[in-house]
Amino acid sequence: MSPPHPAESGRLTRRVATMAVAAAIGGFLFGFDTAVINGAVDAIESNFGLDSIGLGTIVAVTLLGATLGSFSAGWVADRIGRPRTMAVAGAVFLVAAIGSGLAQGLWDLAVWRLLTGYGVGFATVIGPLYISEIAPAHVRGRLASLQQMAIVLGIFTALLSDSSIALALKGADAQTFLGLPAWRWMFIVGIVPALIYLVIALTVPESPRFLVARGRATEARDVLRSLQGVTDEEATTLTDRMAATLRSDRSARFQDLLDRRHVFLPVIWVGIGLAALQALVGVDVIFYYSTSLWQSVGFDESAAFALSVLSSFVNVAATVVAILLIDRVGRRRLLLAGSAGMFASLVTVAVGFSTATIAPDGEPALSGVWGPVTLIGANVFVVAFAVSWGPAVWVLLGEMFPNRIRGVALSACAAANWLAGVLLNFSFPSLRDVSLAGSYAVYAFMALLSWLLVFFFVSETKGRPLEDMQESTTPATTPLR
Repeated sequence: MSPPHPAESGRLTRRVATMAVAAAIGGFLFGFDTAVINGAVDAIESNFGLDSIGLGTIVAVTLLGATLGSFSAGWVADRIGRPRTMAVAGAVFLVAAIGSGLAQGLWDLAVWRLLTGYGVGFATVIGPLYISEIAPAHVRGRLASLQQMAIVLGIFTALLSDSSIALALKGADAQTFLGLPAWRWMFIVGIVPALIYLVIALTVPESPRFLVARGRATEARDVLRSLQGVTDEEATTLTDRMAATLRSDRSARFQDLLDRRHVFLPVIWVGIGLAALQALVGVDVIFYYSTSLWQSVGFDESAAFALSVLSSFVNVAATVVAILLIDRVGRRRLLLAGSAGMFASLVTVAVGFSTATIAPDGEPALSGVWGPVTLIGANVFVVAFAVSWGPAVWVLLGEMFPNRIRGVALSACAAANWLAGVLLNFSFPSLRDVSLAGSYAVYAFMALLSWLLVFFFVSETKGRPLEDMQESTTPATTPLR
């Protein structure tokens, strides 16, 4: 790999770190607003008299909203700018939190959860996009990984918030605060992070690359000097290089991602593959049996629940490790190691579940050594994912595309991620009914595919200026040994 371009000698200043943290708050809202419904599901089901189809609709509609939001976020960001797009997302989260908390029936709650998903889709795209465009190349991976850290912290905070509200108000249906039951406050409390994000979005500077694309090079140089501490000469050199990759008489469109021979440009296919496989390795469903796994090795139900919550701390800790490693070992090596770890652990889980017997309550019962072995395998998978594919995929998607199409390319890949998540969540119950062990064998195969994709088609982006990514449009299919 060639050394960084001189114009990329910006320092990791306090200001650029602060702006990266500010942008990552969108990831916190992403995690918070997708997880907060967990504590309210039972109360919603009983209060609105929902059957399984109605309840499934409330949960699934958020995924649909996220797909739509992520697909349109890049287009919006290329037209109104990155901070304004963050502000739109913050306003959507704010309105959706209030609407969900005050919903009176299935359909209006479904509309508000659809809107929540739309905001989640925006946050999926705008965080990695903005951070990658303001960060110096040598710490870009570390700063972009803050998005994933914010997501896992948002999930943990949502679970903690739900349990705290239910405890304080003595039950999810207790009418004890301003005439509203606890489950409604679980949604409404989301206005706090939404307001914080909205206010911050109105204060962060515009991305220098967006400014250059709009012919505002002088402002872009001012932003670079302020954020990265570069000299006037370095700022001028960098904006000139940006301009060379952004020259166009119009903003990027979805059509710019297409290729006559391959449908999409090769680099877009690689991005879609990374985004889809991040979901298809099964990280969502690995948690479905976490409590039963703890119980299978001797813990009672309450202890199993507490230990499952403890797993969220492990998830956060593993993400911290990823942040420390990603700019040292590189994205490609981290992903390859993570794929290998996920494959081995998922094979272990699949074999373990193949020995299970089904208890009268429908839960798998693991006997002998396979209880702790399967438990260890499941937790190794979580760590392997959290330290690699969790953050590194979003880092890569935020930096691997050429400047001119980065926004719409990232949107298309994020939409693929959400569509793969929908497929995963809808297919798992059927796969589980056919064979629980077989379902995890499918995820192990996806982990194997993820290793092959990275080995043969992903080039290293560590330390490379974003302006060099234009070369990825041709053979992004050339492996970097």
